[in-house]
Amino acid sequence: MSRDITKAELVLDARNGTGESPVWLAAEQALYWVDIPARKLCRWTPATGQASSWLAPEMLACIAPMGTAAGWIAGAESGIFRLQPQADGGLGFERLAPVSHAMEGMRFNDGRCDRQGRFLAGTMLMNMAAGARVGCVYSYGKSSELTKLLDGFITPNGMAFSPDGRTMYLSDSHPSVQSVWAFDYDIETGTPSNRRLFIDMNPLPGRPDGAAVDADGCYWICGNDAGLVHRFTPDGKLDRSLAVPVKKPAMCAFGGAGLDTLFVTSIRPEGVDLSDQPLAGGVFALRPGVRGLPEPACPQSA
Repeated sequence: MSRDITKAELVLDARNGTGESPVWLAAEQALYWVDIPARKLCRWTPATGQASSWLAPEMLACIAPMGTAAGWIAGAESGIFRLQPQADGGLGFERLAPVSHAMEGMRFNDGRCDRQGRFLAGTMLMNMAAGARVGCVYSYGKSSELTKLLDGFITPNGMAFSPDGRTMYLSDSHPSVQSVWAFDYDIETGTPSNRRLFIDMNPLPGRPDGAAVDADGCYWICGNDAGLVHRFTPDGKLDRSLAVPVKKPAMCAFGGAGLDTLFVTSIRPEGVDLSDQPLAGGVFALRPGVRGLPEPACPQSA
């Protein structure tokens, strides 16, 4: 393992409460993400430096593209929605599928499309201190219904897929768990099986948060509370750690014209002295010397 000296660049002093789910949209050459507590869909365009945002009726937690002019699919508080940003600043907000939570006070958390375009996302109780194992992972696809795939999580996170789509990664970022698992993933049915421990993050710096997979099949995951982004090889070996100038990096995503920039969103906690991390909540860019993979789109007909 080596600590990489790659310098993190601040691309936007976004001051997000919880910046999550960054996705590079190649058609626009722009980065999208959400600020969960602010209920915002956000966009930053490198060519112009312009930042935009759209306000949603409820908290957004994870997004994936739905194809040209089709908008975005999102996991929110009460279900799965289609988002359509408008030029006038409005946001189309169409519910595609409701979710039946196990308790009050739950929402979706981390999620993304598999390589075939199914949208997978996990749910959590917003009061993480309760440690309630009521989180589930759902799939939304051509049936236009939610299918429960997995349950028993506190804070499901770190979802990603191997380049061939046949391995699914998933973490639980709660302080009492801090584990990442790998699953065999049936690309025909969208079913995970053979769950096994991939990474025990307990002895490593940072809790496992949002993740991405690069073109080499290595798994990148934010080390929340440690100001690091870790890269693990497909056999679970820690390969390197890149530093960002904030304590709570939340999720990473490859983007840029060559998919060789690793964008990192972060969290700006309330009621905390931020004098040692004034850029908390910002969006950062790293150039790790590897390329990512295009993010699959959820079919518009889903």
